[in-house]
Amino acid sequence: MFELRSNQPASRWQMPAETAPHDATWMAWPGSGYTLGESAAEAEIARATWAAVANAIVAREPLRMLVPPHERPHARRLLDPAIELHEVRLDDAWYRDIGPTFVVGADQHGGPALGAVNWVFNGWGQQDWATWEHDAVASLVATSASCAHRIDSPMVNEGGGIHTDGAGTFLVTETVQLDPGRNAGWTRQAVEDELARTVGARKVIWLPRGLTRDSEKFGTRGHVDIVATFADRGVVLLHEQRNDAHPDAAVSRELATVFHGEHDAEGKPIEVVALPAPTQLRDAVGWVDWSYVNHYVCNGAVIACAFDDPADAEAREVLAAAYPGRDVVQIDARPIFDRGGGIHCITQQQPAL
Repeated sequence: MFELRSNQPASRWQMPAETAPHDATWMAWPGSGYTLGESAAEAEIARATWAAVANAIVAREPLRMLVPPHERPHARRLLDPAIELHEVRLDDAWYRDIGPTFVVGADQHGGPALGAVNWVFNGWGQQDWATWEHDAVASLVATSASCAHRIDSPMVNEGGGIHTDGAGTFLVTETVQLDPGRNAGWTRQAVEDELARTVGARKVIWLPRGLTRDSEKFGTRGHVDIVATFADRGVVLLHEQRNDAHPDAAVSRELATVFHGEHDAEGKPIEVVALPAPTQLRDAVGWVDWSYVNHYVCNGAVIACAFDDPADAEAREVLAAAYPGRDVVQIDARPIFDRGGGIHCITQQQPAL
């Protein structure tokens, strides 16, 4: 069994809430394989959707995009000129997962410092359809370009596998952090100790699993960022599938019970706010995992998923109430979900110091 126990003092690093001010957002451009699709038309849909997300964000904060060299002309054609491009070979465009997790702390002189946690990435648990030869390098490129202090971790993890309130409370799922394909032999305590060291976790709330489709062959095995997130300290937005015909209805109820009576790191009771699932239940592949939880909070706005679904309007209202003072910008996320993720999965915040 892997036990990473220690009596070391509290971490010098803390992962801020996504709602805290950002210096920039990082993304990665789709450049090959399933993220582009099997035809020129599918590739153009992917590029246009990634660009729509990036252009909405750069209107509010700087955006830095990793771009495979052969895709630079397409990226420059579709992206706002204000977006900064960094050429690098990539296997995937899920920057939340292949890039570092940014944290803040103090340098040796007591001044503010930016850190970047370099998790081990192994293709979402060594899945046979995934490649990740170049993705590990992508994390280091962003670390260097942001002038962040590199924090290496022995834990296999992805940014989509954690959510925080910015005050030491974290959401994770057993099926990701304790996945034998990721961290064989690790215990809950080992994971919690490593999260304490790297991102300043003081309280970890363990969810048993994620959504049904995300647990199937081409999923992440249960990322938390598609099912639950913190809108504020003590406030969790939770995916609510209201139709019992969808297996995620049972998942939603199970997860809701986990939060019942739960508290954050400060002892504040957790309030759960339901974020409805889209009414569409299936696509050509099977049960959809479309989720409004998979949104991105940037400076002054929420970049939210839309699905051309009757629930889009209600989700917009819930998000507007959850993030007062921010614009809610909805973008059709179906092309991203068709490729295995959502808007949150393709973005990563660099917090302001």
